[in-house]
Amino acid sequence: MKYFNSSYAKIIALHVIIGLGFTSCNKYLDQQPVTTFTTETVFSDVNSAFMAVAGVYSRLTGDQGYGKVISLYYPMDTDETSGPSGFQDDRRGIAHYTLSATNGELARPFNQLFQGIDNANVCLDKIPQMGLYNNGSEQQKKQLRRMMGEVYTLRAQFYFDAIKLWGDLPPHFSPAYIQAVSNPFPARMNRDSLYDQIISDLAKAEDLVPWRNEVSTIGDQVDERITKGVVKGLRARISLFRGGYALRTVAPSPALGQMQRNSDYKTFYEYAYKECKEIIASNQHALNPSYKALWKDQVCAHAISDPQGELMFQATAIGGGATADSKIGFYNGPPLVIDAATSYGTKGVFIVPTYFYSFDTLDLRRDVAIAPYNVGADGKTKIGVSATSLYDGKYRRDWISNPAAPLDATSYFSLKWQMLRYSDVLLMFAEAANELNGPTAEAYEAINKVRRRGFGLPIDVPSTVADLPAGLSKTDFFTAIVNERSFEFGGEGLRKYDLIRWNLLDVKIAETIAAVNDLANLTGKYAGVQTSVWYNNNSQADDNSLWASSFFVKPSGTPPNSTKITFISSSNLTKAYSDPTSTSRRYANGFTHNKHQLLPIPQSVLDASYAFTQNPGY
Repeated sequence: MKYFNSSYAKIIALHVIIGLGFTSCNKYLDQQPVTTFTTETVFSDVNSAFMAVAGVYSRLTGDQGYGKVISLYYPMDTDETSGPSGFQDDRRGIAHYTLSATNGELARPFNQLFQGIDNANVCLDKIPQMGLYNNGSEQQKKQLRRMMGEVYTLRAQFYFDAIKLWGDLPPHFSPAYIQAVSNPFPARMNRDSLYDQIISDLAKAEDLVPWRNEVSTIGDQVDERITKGVVKGLRARISLFRGGYALRTVAPSPALGQMQRNSDYKTFYEYAYKECKEIIASNQHALNPSYKALWKDQVCAHAISDPQGELMFQATAIGGGATADSKIGFYNGPPLVIDAATSYGTKGVFIVPTYFYSFDTLDLRRDVAIAPYNVGADGKTKIGVSATSLYDGKYRRDWISNPAAPLDATSYFSLKWQMLRYSDVLLMFAEAANELNGPTAEAYEAINKVRRRGFGLPIDVPSTVADLPAGLSKTDFFTAIVNERSFEFGGEGLRKYDLIRWNLLDVKIAETIAAVNDLANLTGKYAGVQTSVWYNNNSQADDNSLWASSFFVKPSGTPPNSTKITFISSSNLTKAYSDPTSTSRRYANGFTHNKHQLLPIPQSVLDASYAFTQNPGY
């Protein structure tokens, strides 16, 4: 779906500033400076009100949002991905759990999320006061009510992100110009109460926004704005977190934390089950038949349409700058290598080598989630790399088109971060169904649809190759879901937070370190792995056909027109992932259980409000 036609692209870069009005500092916009608008002007008609709502959307993106920091800095060092080497208290410290409260990458994303919350509060306060809200035409009333639903949903998203990252937070459910009078320094509230509020808000939003196929009936464009499926999907996701484990303070000492789950957790699995079931029954969304096409021909191609509606919710990226664009595909993904001395791309996200070997050999998703190559100077030729230089592959510059990524140091590619896909709805449904009733037939079918697509098979046809074996226990089915979510969402920033809500982050980090040691020593299940492999010279292949030899079977001779590389180096693997004395280690260096499930509250926030307290362990 096309979210950003030319007029909307201009609007989205406008940002609502807390309690003050509206502003823009982007010189490329051909717009009257919005600072000349009063709130009475902005909320005088439908189009102007939508500008304010677009300002709420805008807080999802840019460097401090899903354009870089929240999407790419924060979710690292799991059993899928790791950050760059180094021990500095910056993005590396965040990735490797060695950060402090003064880390420079904390305060601005924190502030942007709360800007989004307050921007939403302004709209929620002002839109119902518009004369058109109750006395306009039926179309105007429906459009304004849709905006209310969108803003409830966006506020829930901002709060959800902030809670995932920082835990208990102050309640801000009225605009700053109201709260500054009544309670300017609110204390942190238990996150369960915050979750309950936004879950309730999303129930309201469901009744205000249309389904995907109803958008045109109220006079709106068919675009990427929030629809009912998004609201329900987000409500399901937040419910699973509300029902999951979280790091909580231990009374009477707030300095100590412990992972805990509330006794009423199944209530929230019921919410998730219901919401996902209704999305599935609506037939508004479906899986793209090709997992690779979804990413290469839809996301990276800046596609205008999404026929299946799988890309349910996206954080946009426009303008080529830090405010509203994204560095996705530059900070992460394979770099562009010009020569021995010059390359473009940050190389900030690496794939854990054991994740590469975790896929079934018939699962096509491995070669989408993982890019085991550098891109040549022509932007097309591929150069094979070792296991310690694997890149996440869903956002890769050699897939970017419409327009193509430039062959220079440009760092903003306007790739949209995927916030919610339909496959997540299916897997959340399977998880909730299993938790409530064990592995039912409908739970099996939901996960198997995702697996069949991943194996390149017809989605609705049972398969002896892709389908899970019948008769799994509830525990084994849950394990299958844990694995399947990794295969399906590798590199999409979900894994760390899934592991936290399952209370498995410490377990998976420990398992990964042990597995990397096995891989380095070619022991256990890695006994047959080949240390040396060959890739085809001058190849433009972006999948397994790049390789002239197998990762598991030694070739009988040297493959013609190919180059040999050492894919598995015992020394490099241990230095990068498991040796505690290595200065080049880049994996979970400082991880402490019952501490690093949350980030520290930024020191500047603590300094600004006496009511704030620090998270456990910091």
